[in-house]
Amino acid sequence: MSPEAPESREPSAPLMESAGLDVIAESERKGRPRDLFMPWFAANISVLGLSWGAWVLGFGLSLAQAVTAAAVGVVASFGLCGVIAILGKRGSAPTLALSRAAFGYNGNRLSAAISWMLTVGWETVLCVLATLASATVLRAMGWQGQASAQIIGFLVTAGLAASAGILGFEAIMRVQTWITWATGILTALYLLLVADHIDPAALAALPAGSWAAFIGALVMVATGFGLGWVNAAADYSRYLPRSASTPGVVGWTTLGSALPVVVLVICGILLVGSDAELGRAIDADPIGALTTILPTWFLIPFALVAILGLAGGIIMDLYSSGLSLLATGLPVRRHTATAIDATIMALGTIAVIFGSSGFLVPFQGFLTTLGVLIAAWAGIMIAEVVLRRRDYDEAALLTSQGVYGSINWEAIGLMAAGAGLGWGLVTNSSAPWLAWQGYLLGPLGGREGPWAHANLGVLTALLIGLVGHLALGRGRVRAQEAARVPGEDPQEATGQPPGTQPDGARIGGGA
Repeated sequence: MSPEAPESREPSAPLMESAGLDVIAESERKGRPRDLFMPWFAANISVLGLSWGAWVLGFGLSLAQAVTAAAVGVVASFGLCGVIAILGKRGSAPTLALSRAAFGYNGNRLSAAISWMLTVGWETVLCVLATLASATVLRAMGWQGQASAQIIGFLVTAGLAASAGILGFEAIMRVQTWITWATGILTALYLLLVADHIDPAALAALPAGSWAAFIGALVMVATGFGLGWVNAAADYSRYLPRSASTPGVVGWTTLGSALPVVVLVICGILLVGSDAELGRAIDADPIGALTTILPTWFLIPFALVAILGLAGGIIMDLYSSGLSLLATGLPVRRHTATAIDATIMALGTIAVIFGSSGFLVPFQGFLTTLGVLIAAWAGIMIAEVVLRRRDYDEAALLTSQGVYGSINWEAIGLMAAGAGLGWGLVTNSSAPWLAWQGYLLGPLGGREGPWAHANLGVLTALLIGLVGHLALGRGRVRAQEAARVPGEDPQEATGQPPGTQPDGARIGGGA
């Protein structure tokens, strides 16, 4: 995106964000770290968290094991988001623009493409779930016609999410605040209404699982939650002043995102552990199944909480997927990129709803396969937080001729190594198109052994990225920081205006 001066942005459309991959001007940075609580809470308050309780118990865990695995997986993974959010405060640019410093301007296109696939995939999954949930509720209320019920749910969800995502940061912060209050209150009421379905005796009788099962559940939760958001973690802290508290950025990001998820997943564990039949129903319809234990009068409020909660996640995914698409090099404005992603989400939702059966299997395959890649990327970016002692060279983020260079083969090599080893240590045997994975599990008992579903590949990829970049990237980072002269714009030496490539072509465009 073009680093346009603030005065070039349209004052007549205050809700339409004009920044894309731009570094946010000092005059536009505002707020406090605690402002991060609302958008992250709203993005993760979805009642889908209850269904994760069924998937955690699917590993064959006791109550204590399931609760521990869920809590540790959620908090630790969102803690990674908090750490990467530090880069947003330091660099005042989107996550996938800041990662150019680690991967190089052109090498970062690979990271951007992976991030884009992950966020578009997640927003499509969430839109599918919102559509199915709203249709289930409408049918339970006597609505005639499944297709029409699904269309209504789809239009409400997609319309709300796309509108906020296209308008940008200010609109998102406002909408997410409303969603936080509405869904927080309605979700609390839902939990009170279903509390009498919890059976302490059934929960106490759950047998304990193995260490492999415990780690598998923990990593699955971490992959599905925090590691699904790390590539967007700096997109919302970039508007904070660089003087903002670093511990505050980490703390409020982690608290806002982890708090609702921990509560919902644990409540889901309690409900499903008390009623195995509910767990089987969740596998077929992750959110609609939750209506079966509700009184009829609460169906409409439940539909609202389901749609709003999922829309909160879709809004942030759409916004970040648009920024990732720009970072791949697509020469469009930010709102156009977001509109493209919203269209893809809509088409994908229609294809799944009307042309596909069985949701959980492809979802898990998608989650684990991209989770390995994004874990390796996250390890590299966490190492960046540790290694970098100075703020970013703003102009160098916008050109391949700056101190960050064109391609950093070390970082790309670590991504490749993380993928190669990571995919060898995960399995997706229930998804035939991913049966090739798990090729390194032989010493651990093979694809059917006790560690086959422990998702060790995700942890392996994360450690390869983190340790590898700490060891191999230190010299490169020091050279970059030494090469930068304070106050110097590297592009001035080439005679090019800020925001252009050496050939004079604009990088992206304003919104």
